Amino acid sequence: MNLHEYQGKELLKSYGVAIQEGIVANTTEEALDAFKQLQAETGTEFAVIKAQIHAGGRGKGGGVKLAKDEADVKEHAGNILGMMLKTPQTPGGMDGEGKLVRKILVAEDAYRPDFDACSEMYVSILMDRQRKCNVIIYSTEGGMDIEAVAEETPHLVHKEYIDPTLGLQGFQARKVAFNLGLSGKAMKEMVRFITKLYSAFVGSDASLFEINPTLKTADDRIVAVDCKVTLDENALFRHKDLAEMRDTDEEDPTEVEAKSYGLNYVNLDGNVGCMVNGAGLAMATMDIIKLSGGEPANFLDVGGTADAARVEQAFRIILRDPAVKAILINIFGGIVRCDRVAQGVVDAYKNMGNINVPIIVRLQGTNADLAKKIIDESGLAVKSAILLQEAADRVKEVLEA
Repeated sequence: MNLHEYQGKELLKSYGVAIQEGIVANTTEEALDAFKQLQAETGTEFAVIKAQIHAGGRGKGGGVKLAKDEADVKEHAGNILGMMLKTPQTPGGMDGEGKLVRKILVAEDAYRPDFDACSEMYVSILMDRQRKCNVIIYSTEGGMDIEAVAEETPHLVHKEYIDPTLGLQGFQARKVAFNLGLSGKAMKEMVRFITKLYSAFVGSDASLFEINPTLKTADDRIVAVDCKVTLDENALFRHKDLAEMRDTDEEDPTEVEAKSYGLNYVNLDGNVGCMVNGAGLAMATMDIIKLSGGEPANFLDVGGTADAARVEQAFRIILRDPAVKAILINIFGGIVRCDRVAQGVVDAYKNMGNINVPIIVRLQGTNADLAKKIIDESGLAVKSAILLQEAADRVKEVLEA
C-alpha cells in the first residue's frame, strides 16, 4: 500500500525523523491558510506547493512549484489542484492521461536561508529478497534523476546490508554518513537520521522508504524533503492507523472493487483474462497463456473459499476489460470445490446475457465430475480442457480464429 508524501512524513515524524514541515490542503483557500500557518510556526518566507499523487517525478510534470507570496500560493494551488498530472511514473508516462490531483502539500522552504550551502542526497531502505535482508541504498547525488545516476555512474550509489537478526548497527549508520562525505555536526545528524529512519521502516512493516532528496541544510541539519513510502499489505492488520491512510482514489478502481469481494486481482495489459485459485497456479496459467501466443490481461486468484457468488463477480470483472479476447478459467479443486466454480460461471453467463468472448475451462480436483456435468448441461459455448497443454492449445485456437 502506497502513502502520499504528507502521510509518509507524518509517519516519519512520529519516529523522530526530521522532515520538511508542511500542511495538506484540498482547496485554494486551505492552501492560503496553510501558508500563513507555516509562516507563523516555522518562520518560512516562501512555500513549496506539491501535488499529492502516488507517482514520482512530479516536478517534471509541473506538480511542484515555489511560491514566494500569497499571490503565488493562490496561483499555483489553483493550477495544480484538479490538474491531470503527467509524470514518467504515471500510467502511460508523459504521453499518458496522467493522474487527477485532489490534494496538495503546502511545505516550508527547507533550503533557507542559504540555498548554495545546502546539498541534496538520496537515501532509501528496502528489502533485498536475494540476500534475505534489508538494504540501505544511498548516494551523494540526490534529486529527481537518481535513476540516471544509477545507470550512468553506478559507483556513486552505495549499499549497506542490514542483518535482520542484529538490526542496524551504529558503525553502519556512521559508514553511511562517512560515504556521503559528511563531517562534524552534519555527520552526527545523518547518523541520527538513518537510525530513526530505519526504526520507522521496521516499526511500520514497510517494504520501501525513499527519501529523495534528503537535504543537508545550511546549518547542517538533515531533513527529509520528499518521502515515498510503501507498506506491506500483509502486515496492515498490525497497523490499523496506517491502514486507514489508504487512498482508493489513487488505485485502480477495478482492483479496489475486486478486493471488496475478497478477490486478489491485478490488472495487466494483455488479451486473455484468467480466473484461477492459488497464486502458484495463477503464475503457471499466465505462463501457458504466453506460450500459446497470448498475453495475460490480469492476475486473478479467487482464493480457496470461493463460492458461486464470488466467482460470478470475478467473471464480471474480467469481462469489463474491453481488451479481453478470451477467458481461461483454470481451477484445481483442493479447498475450493469445482462445482461451486462451475455454478458461478454458469450464473454469471446467464445473468450477463450476451457474452461474445470465448471461454476455456479447466476444472480438476474436488467435485470435478459434478462441475463438468454443470457446464455440459448449461448449454454454454464453453471449451473444456483437462491438461495444461490442452488449455494452452484451446487458447491458441480461439486467438487465431
